[in-house]
Formats: sequence, structure tokens, C-alpha cells
Amino acid sequence: MNRRTLLGMAAAGAGVLAGTGAAVAAAQPRPERPRPPDQVSARDGTRLFVRDWGDGAPVLFLAGWTLPSDFWGYQMAALQAQGLRCIAYDRRGHGQSSDPGGGYDHDTLADDLAAVIEQRGLSGVTLVGHSMASGEIARYVARHGTGRIARIALVGPTTPFLVQTPDNPAGLPREVMAASRAAIARDFPGQIGSQIGPFFTAQTSPDMVAWVKAMMLRTSLQAVIECARALQETDFRRDLPRIDVPALIVHGDVDRSAPLDLTGRPTAELIPGARLVVVEGGPHGLPVTHVERLNAELLRFVRPA
Repeated sequence: MNRRTLLGMAAAGAGVLAGTGAAVAAAQPRPERPRPPDQVSARDGTRLFVRDWGDGAPVLFLAGWTLPSDFWGYQMAALQAQGLRCIAYDRRGHGQSSDPGGGYDHDTLADDLAAVIEQRGLSGVTLVGHSMASGEIARYVARHGTGRIARIALVGPTTPFLVQTPDNPAGLPREVMAASRAAIARDFPGQIGSQIGPFFTAQTSPDMVAWVKAMMLRTSLQAVIECARALQETDFRRDLPRIDVPALIVHGDVDRSAPLDLTGRPTAELIPGARLVVVEGGPHGLPVTHVERLNAELLRFVRPA
């Protein structure tokens, strides 16, 4: 074997090794971003528990009254599988967040949302809020603007204003809402047990109903009562028109907790350019009763064609 043949074999071997190395490198998974701690600190020191799944464009979920971040599991799992980063946190006094004994007004709750966005380094984020969270998102926009926000989706919102007043005749009398809070203060588990049925459909499994009820009953009683007061009595009619990013409203047409014509429809009318999707036969609990429909609507909204 002459010298030229040896050099050719060496070069060929080097090429094979280089190709193998490139293939191995290509097969290695990309390094994941460092995982931050599962909490952030609100302005007053309250610890807020945060779930943060996956990578990609961020979607931040806010649950409704008495519900923790677990409630969004079916949406977070589905959207994460589509390459999106899904974040959700427990409102103060809910789930695994701390119970500070106060701060349940919407200004403070909106600032809690700002703390999550800032401390998680989110920009171009899609906000998705259910029920009471619609007010937190609207107040966040009024206080902090939309510089970090790409789009907003509200599911079964309780905005714009629930109280009956001369300029809001379709609202509920204050004494009716005060009586409901008094009943909660006397027997919260009993109230949940007697009122939770219309949250679901007739096809919802008893196990799903029990799971959601158990999540609700984990909430601090003070948070339950004060958040009920805040969502019932806060007027968001001046906040909603300040939303200047694409907005989607998804609302069930048999929602008894937040009737469509009192909440979802006027909310969509107050947000410039908002799109209203009405789910036929949909109750208030759309994230667990109409999982596939809601996931499809959210994915289409987050990733428009």
C-alpha cells in the first residue's frame, strides 16, 4: 500500500467520522431553557405559585373565581404539545399561592399579573382568562398597557359590569349579590354543592365534577368572599376599550353563571375589533366541558393562518 493510498484512506476515514459527529450532534436535543423557580413575588411579598411548561411563544392562563391553575391543564397540555410555552399561576389565596389576608381588589390582582409577566420575562404573550380573570386582564391593560401583550382571549367573562344601576339596567341588584356572599360566608361547601351543577353539561362525568369542586374548596374563605365582592361590584366599562390588541371572546349560550347577553356579548362590543365565538350548549365551565372546541379556538387564535 503506497503513501497516496494511505492518505486517501485517512481522509475518507476523517470524512466518515466528521459525518458521524455531525449526525450525532444533529440528533442531540436542543438544550432547554433554564427552568425558573415555581413562584414569583407580588409587590407586597405575596408568593404566587406558577406552572411553566414547554418553550416557544408564551401563553399565560388565568383561572376564574375559586379556581387554581390546575383548571387549565387540558388547554396547557394541548397547546404545549403544539410547541407553545404555557404558563399559569394561582391567584393569591388560591391553590398553592400564599394566603396574605388581603389584596383582593382588582388593582392589586392586576399588579399580581404584572409581577408574573415581568418576573417570567414574558413579551409577545397571549393572555387567556376565564370568568373573573377577565376583569384582572382588563384592569392590567388599564394600569400597565399592552406593551408585552400580543393578544387576549376571554372565556366566559364576567365583565363588563354586573351591578344593576340606572345606566346598567340589565345588571343584578346589589342586595341579591350581597345575599349570595352572605350565603357563601355561612356555608361555602353547601353553596358550591347546590350551585355547581349548571357549571357543567349533562354529559360531564361525576368524577370531573368532583375534581373541580375539590379545587374550589381549597380556596381561602376570605379570598372566596372578597373575590366574589370584587368580581360582582367592579365596573370594567372604561377598561375594556383600552384593549388595543387582537381579542377573542368565547362564551357558552347556556352559561348561567355569566349569561351571554349580560357579559360576553357586551364585553365583545366594548373591545375594539373583538371577535365573539358563541359555543352552542356551552355552560360556564367550557375549559372542562368543551375541551376540544376551546383548544381548537385558542390554537387558531394564537397561531392565525
